[in-house]
Amino acid sequence: MMDYEKWIKKVPSELKHDSVWTLQVYRISLYLSEFTWEDIRPIIDGRLYSLSDQLYRSVGSISANITEGYSRRSYKEQARFYEIALGSTRESKDWYFKSRHILGDKIVNHRIKILTKITKLLLTMIKERRSSHDAREPNVDYTINDINPFISDIPIPKSNNVRP
Repeated sequence: MMDYEKWIKKVPSELKHDSVWTLQVYRISLYLSEFTWEDIRPIIDGRLYSLSDQLYRSVGSISANITEGYSRRSYKEQARFYEIALGSTRESKDWYFKSRHILGDKIVNHRIKILTKITKLLLTMIKERRSSHDAREPNVDYTINDINPFISDIPIPKSNNVRP
């Protein structure tokens, strides 16, 4: 699995030139969905399909709702979609925790830490939008300084050929 900087280089320029790319929470959640795919590969077949499907859908929903909310004109609408993304973030933590017996503690703890960072970023964004009366903020910096330990050296599960 590639680290965050290598991954960014492989993201199509059409995504990187979209203004939503400026949101760190969007980039991190999109990156998380990239290695969530690797996480579910060993469990996608057979009796664990439902778990893998729920996990991938909940993680994928985070960045999807961030992009939809970002595209809304009013802060009220933006906040609503960011709240949906927050719900998906918490759901993803839940599904990762439930998959710990398959994926292992190291992977699950890593993913939950990233999801916790996403949670904090979304809570900040929601609070700012709920307290604002303007149509849109000009330039808001949602960066967090300590994300690098979570976006490099990503543990990936080994395929264990789980069968029903």
